[in-house]
Amino acid sequence: MNDAKENHQAGGGNTADNAAPGNCQCDYTLAFLLLRGWLAVRAIATGIEKFGAYQIIQKPLVDPVTGLEDPSGAMVDVKIKVYALTNYSGIPPSLKDRFANEPFLPHFSLAAFNYMLGPALIITGLMLLLGLGTRLSLFLQGLIYIMLTVGLILIRQDDGIAWLGIHVALVAFALVLAKHNKFALLKKW
Repeated sequence: MNDAKENHQAGGGNTADNAAPGNCQCDYTLAFLLLRGWLAVRAIATGIEKFGAYQIIQKPLVDPVTGLEDPSGAMVDVKIKVYALTNYSGIPPSLKDRFANEPFLPHFSLAAFNYMLGPALIITGLMLLLGLGTRLSLFLQGLIYIMLTVGLILIRQDDGIAWLGIHVALVAFALVLAKHNKFALLKKW
């Protein structure tokens, strides 16, 4: 018995030994849960950010020492972030013009993608977080990242392309680990 254990520790073990009933396979499950959680939160937060915008409001100037408002009634502009349906923009305004000038992207497809991107990220993120069709939601997120990559390639945003490549790799790795998905509402998909 000790010889077999030493042989296994020396690198001579086989995969059958790793699958023995006494060995814990929870490492893969935990790895998948972490990856699933990160990808879900990333998609949800990114989708919600599509509804965010900054507004400038005026507030009274406050003396930092006393904490009292300035007696002269001086006001300062304060930039605050607000979320609302009316703020929605799937594609950042700074990139919309660049995409609009790209002849390879038909205007109707750009408009549809702009309209669908935020909700698609939120829905696939929630599906992934809750374990509703985990494989399907991962695959859809991968497709979203591929479509975003195509757009960034066309406008030559190399840094963004690299980040999206990392996201696609994480999604692909999560799909490989999906067989260890122990906490899901719908395990088949």
